[in-house]
Amino acid sequence: MSDPAETPPSAAPESAVPTGTYRFQLRGTREQHFGFSEAAALAPYLAALGVSHVYLSPVLQAAPGSTHGYDVADHDRLADELGGADAFAAMAAKFRACGLKVLVDVVPNHMAIPDPPDRSRALASVLAEGPDSPYARWFDVDWDAGDGRLVLPGRGTPNYRRFFDISGLIGLRQEDPEVFERTHRLTLDLIADGQVHGLRIDHPDGLTDPRAYLERLAAEAGGAWTVVEKITTGGEELPRDWRCAGTTGYDALGMVGGLFVDPQGDKPLTETYAAFTGGAPGFAEVEYRSRRHAAEHGLRPEIDRLLGVLRQVAGPDEIPDEVLVELLAAMPVYRAYVVPGEEPPPQAVAVLEEAVRRARPHLPDERHDALGRLVRLVLGQDGAPDEFVVRFQQTSAPLAAKGVEDTAFYRWNRMAALNEVGGDPERFAVSPDDFHAYCARIARDWPATMTTLSTHDTKRQEDVRARLAVLAELPGPWAEAVERWSGWLPGDPPLEKDLEYLLWQTLAGVGPISEERLTGFLTKAMREAKTSTSWTEQNAAYEDAVLGFARRVLAEDDLTADIARFTAALDPYARVVLLGQKLVQLTMPGVPDVYQGCELTAPALVDPDNRRPVDYGLRRTRLTRLDSPHGEPRDVDDEKLLVTSRALRLRRDHPGWFVPPGEQAPHGTGGPSADYAPLAAEGPAAEHAVAFRRGEAITVATRLPVGLERRGGWGDTRLDLPGRAAYRNVLTGETHGPGGLALSAVLAGLPVALLIPEQEAG
Repeated sequence: MSDPAETPPSAAPESAVPTGTYRFQLRGTREQHFGFSEAAALAPYLAALGVSHVYLSPVLQAAPGSTHGYDVADHDRLADELGGADAFAAMAAKFRACGLKVLVDVVPNHMAIPDPPDRSRALASVLAEGPDSPYARWFDVDWDAGDGRLVLPGRGTPNYRRFFDISGLIGLRQEDPEVFERTHRLTLDLIADGQVHGLRIDHPDGLTDPRAYLERLAAEAGGAWTVVEKITTGGEELPRDWRCAGTTGYDALGMVGGLFVDPQGDKPLTETYAAFTGGAPGFAEVEYRSRRHAAEHGLRPEIDRLLGVLRQVAGPDEIPDEVLVELLAAMPVYRAYVVPGEEPPPQAVAVLEEAVRRARPHLPDERHDALGRLVRLVLGQDGAPDEFVVRFQQTSAPLAAKGVEDTAFYRWNRMAALNEVGGDPERFAVSPDDFHAYCARIARDWPATMTTLSTHDTKRQEDVRARLAVLAELPGPWAEAVERWSGWLPGDPPLEKDLEYLLWQTLAGVGPISEERLTGFLTKAMREAKTSTSWTEQNAAYEDAVLGFARRVLAEDDLTADIARFTAALDPYARVVLLGQKLVQLTMPGVPDVYQGCELTAPALVDPDNRRPVDYGLRRTRLTRLDSPHGEPRDVDDEKLLVTSRALRLRRDHPGWFVPPGEQAPHGTGGPSADYAPLAAEGPAAEHAVAFRRGEAITVATRLPVGLERRGGWGDTRLDLPGRAAYRNVLTGETHGPGGLALSAVLAGLPVALLIPEQEAG
């Protein structure tokens, strides 16, 4: 092992760009409290781990009993439940003393309607005075539909703009300068005071004009590093004129994960899924029906309000309701970013053209002219009201989120590892060439964007997806196992077949799991699918039958033993995948984030499972041992911690190799010291290696480990190293080269390597 003295914790360099971040999910509840003081206590550990910035979930005062903080109720206060202003200042000082800076999560799109609502000064005023309230301009309210009043949740149809379909969250009008000022002043003051150094912006697609919002934020925040929770789909790219460093990394998550999936597994796994479930072999039809369901049910108030604006310029005979619904359901991305009064950008026109192509088959021929007229209105043409242009986009974004990620992803489970936020379930795998092209583009256009493998919103954390990725290399044994497990218990399973298929994948991916965790996951999965039950129309008989079946599975010792044997057979290959995807994510272009606890293996499922308390004492103990002389890793948890800490420390100590300093706007800032160059292996097993250079550092990872084993190993596969220097592997301390690198030697102990020139290691 490398001497810990060579990689001491040190202060992050003075730069707007982090070298690495660590995400904390703060909790103010009594049962699972983790506030500012608890975060501060971990400052020495995070510094030793190698991050430069601590990344906090929302810190402002949330609604009573909040478990996540995204339901802000008071923008003028730091959350009392988390410790309040004094504890926050003490935390920031402790971080600063350990060389760490702070990022905070900002929620500009909406705020909570607390219970009781008079806990919010602004809402109490609006409830009492209606549109005459000085706070009325804060909220996106349809006063006509509510007869001049704000209709609270449970007291009628909401016609204010909500966050998705959550009636307890009311939309804010950040386009109003007063609203921006009042809801951002405390956060901006924390930046000015040096207590906060960067921002993560939640759901910018809900705003009237995300570009204008980010322009103002950049001007007010003094260039603080800022990333946006923007979901890009297909070939969509982040708008180049947004004043931010990039996204929160869901695009990178999909690319990294796909790199470790065998494309040869596509056909057999699709056939197994279709045969077992009787479901569609493709995702498109499922996605369409799920979007229509969201439009007709959860988001019906938003659709109705949009129709009301449409009727100001076009009657129901000219543009029938169904035409609007079909166009919304056909949108290939979240929104088109048309700004009223501006010429539609080419990408917006292309988005709408694709939506028209998708919508036409679902409309009779006589509606096609109406579709064309509607598109012109969406683009701000033909006398379209500004409100319609904006509100169409504020409706298409939640429709995509609710229809696809929160519905279709639970209805079509061919391979659950691909059903991830920002992902595309039909993109089965990512080739090395496509991955390298993606990284080159990021290094050129968004060098300081964030990358991630797990977040508070991921449906399965990274290590569960790693184990499931192995199924693409073992489709035959998987098909046999599913058929065996499904018929194990007497009687027909009471689950819908797609949910049953998801159950078996979940048990194979997560490993040993408690009844509470499994039934919690299944409850969420079946309600999100909205086929036999839902959050709003719960079918108690079906849910009880499903959860009863799950309990029977866990209580059947022979069955759980069989599942455990299958999972154990996956583990050696999953180790290769989880270490490979971790090292790639930590060293690829962008700023890597580590979600709380994921420096060790973390087989967690969707929230709230992925927000459970983390055992930091265990992590501190393991890191201390790894940093001691001869502190060799003892298991895969040690190995993952080793990879995480050594990669983060290398980035911290050599920031110029990875991210250019200072710049956050996409102006092609990646220079020769922070470039990206793919490296190609040569030899019989070359396809099983992925390698690239970042500055002077070289990353090497193993992919498709089952195939590599069947091939008999690396053989004489080699990787030519640039220059004439010998290279040292910072993960093991071993020296290789100069010249060609035999992969059988460098990857003998670990399936990954992180190499730097020997003179840099000295």
